[in-house]
Amino acid sequence: MPVTEQDKAWDTSIKAGDKSFHHGQYGEAEVQYQKAVDIATHFDDDDPRLVVSLNHLADLYRVQGWYPEAEPLYRKLLTIVEKSAGGDHPNLAAVLCNLASNFRAQGIYNEVEPLYRRALAIYEKVKPADNLEIANCVNSLADFYRAQGKYTQAEPLFRRALQLRENALGLQHNTVAQSLIHLSLLYRSQGKHQQAQQLQERAVKIIEQQYGREHPTLANELASLAELHRLQGNWEQSEALHKKALAIREKALGHEQPSVLSSMSQLALLYHTQGSFPEAERNYRKLVACREKDWGPDHPYVAEALNNLGLLYEDEGMYPEAEPLYWKALAIVEKSLGPEHPDVAKRLTSLAGLYSEQGKFAEADRLYQWALGILEKTLGPENTEMASTLKKYAGMQEKMRSRSEAAKTDILWQG
Repeated sequence: MPVTEQDKAWDTSIKAGDKSFHHGQYGEAEVQYQKAVDIATHFDDDDPRLVVSLNHLADLYRVQGWYPEAEPLYRKLLTIVEKSAGGDHPNLAAVLCNLASNFRAQGIYNEVEPLYRRALAIYEKVKPADNLEIANCVNSLADFYRAQGKYTQAEPLFRRALQLRENALGLQHNTVAQSLIHLSLLYRSQGKHQQAQQLQERAVKIIEQQYGREHPTLANELASLAELHRLQGNWEQSEALHKKALAIREKALGHEQPSVLSSMSQLALLYHTQGSFPEAERNYRKLVACREKDWGPDHPYVAEALNNLGLLYEDEGMYPEAEPLYWKALAIVEKSLGPEHPDVAKRLTSLAGLYSEQGKFAEADRLYQWALGILEKTLGPENTEMASTLKKYAGMQEKMRSRSEAAKTDILWQG
């Protein structure tokens, strides 16, 4: 079949979009991918190029955090692929996984598990038992369970994914390292820091062997290993690893790249934990400024940095300085993620804790109940985040009762 002008135009748009995407020029990538979609709609119904175009555009939106914009594209892809290839095609499973990831990022958790489960059922039906796509899907489902605090459901899935990858790729493959990292995160979430450290150290060795000693990927995992040392109180090892990660990132990426800022954030947390408040404040303030510059003032990353600075001030007893930072972080998260996202509950809990410390129990009570309502609706009553917030709420109520009893005793003595 001869190549038409439309064929050439589509190919040019996709390649230009890919080039812009890989250079971080997302605005131009969107223009090119949208052109490709428009061109592809004029091809035959069974032409795969519309699927390719829509998938590129949806992935671009998802990478930028434009999850509501990505969702209708993934849903359209589901309809097209299911109609053209049938309900048991691996391409359909791939779209289901992407849509699940998109919902997870939005905090729409009730949609996530069914999509991953459906995708996994398709892969298991049409792929060999040791297929890597099965491993990837299993790993994604396991990581969702981990984030939900469903550790007993997550662990066997992580181990299954690790075994599949080791069997298919060998013990020293970077994808095996990723499985080790995920399992390490699971143990870290459970407070099993020694087990997590062993897995993380094995992952670091694989990545260093695969990428070399000055690669940013190694820096990421050195930083995670540093955090495990921090959690165990190994301050010197933690600081040395964080500084090593920061040096690698600055050399490879420059001083204002997001992962460099991540190192800055982790060092600030280390100094905060050690009680080195001036050093922590300097790093937190620089982080807020850089994130506002890179992401804009209304991005969740800015909210996270503001919240951490507020927590530092709270720990120093500087309550008037902490309060506006917490409120600003809450406003950003509500605006960017929606009023019922679990991150909104986290910011409300920070504020409630601050008011509880100051004895403003009525306001703290209102904020805790607001946060608990969001968590119960989005994560369910059995989630670990819900349990943690309930524990803090109970602590606030006990503190309120203690102060009330103390006040009554004072009145009796004065009488």
